[in-house]
Amino acid sequence: MVALRSLIYFGFLFLSLVLIALPIAVFGWLVPYPWIARLGQDWGRLNLQGLAWLCGLNYRVHGLEKLPTRTCIVLCKHQSAWETIALRALLPAQHTWVIKRELLWTPLFGWAMAAFRPIAINRAEGRRAVRQLLREGQQWLDQGRWVVIFPEGTRVPPGERRKYGMGGALLAERTGYPILPIAHNAGVFWRRRDFKKYPGVIDLVIGDLIETRGLTAAAIHRQVEDWIETRVAELPQSREAG
Repeated sequence: MVALRSLIYFGFLFLSLVLIALPIAVFGWLVPYPWIARLGQDWGRLNLQGLAWLCGLNYRVHGLEKLPTRTCIVLCKHQSAWETIALRALLPAQHTWVIKRELLWTPLFGWAMAAFRPIAINRAEGRRAVRQLLREGQQWLDQGRWVVIFPEGTRVPPGERRKYGMGGALLAERTGYPILPIAHNAGVFWRRRDFKKYPGVIDLVIGDLIETRGLTAAAIHRQVEDWIETRVAELPQSREAG
């Protein structure tokens, strides 16, 4: 039953990409960005509803009142494809993601993503990629757009840890903008490299805004990683525990 419901949701997701992502990919550069951003937010909300209806996969947000009105840098745990949908739905519509450049080559999804003007980096370029992140991140933040970063760089299965990249901390040190940390356990229900979406409730925790002015990148990095990993460890790590 889980496999069948997941397959139906995959069809729902594909249809939403055709109906929403394809027009964005084709016409996104011709219309005002706020329109595109709002459409992207609606797409995220539609898919969260689709997961609830078709897969019985819901979510609850802890600390929603902590979402600031100020521009900030979002650093989020990366376990699943779920958070790429959820953050698009839950965060203010106008925000920019730091992504791997090759994601832009993905049919439909990547083409539409390009219209959102992400910071698309080639991680193999090392320092050059970091300079690009700092330069473009500063530009977007100064224009009032939040910057979203997955510091692990790839999806990490529940119970495992991966070294956090320094990019978000360096951007915060350079710009002085605060960091909003986010933790969740989505990987328990939507596993990495698995099309099955198991029923249950994903917990997403929004932390207190971390002020970064006067702090070194190393201190910022340590504070963010400790908070996220501590919160994740406190969340249910199995579907039965939830």
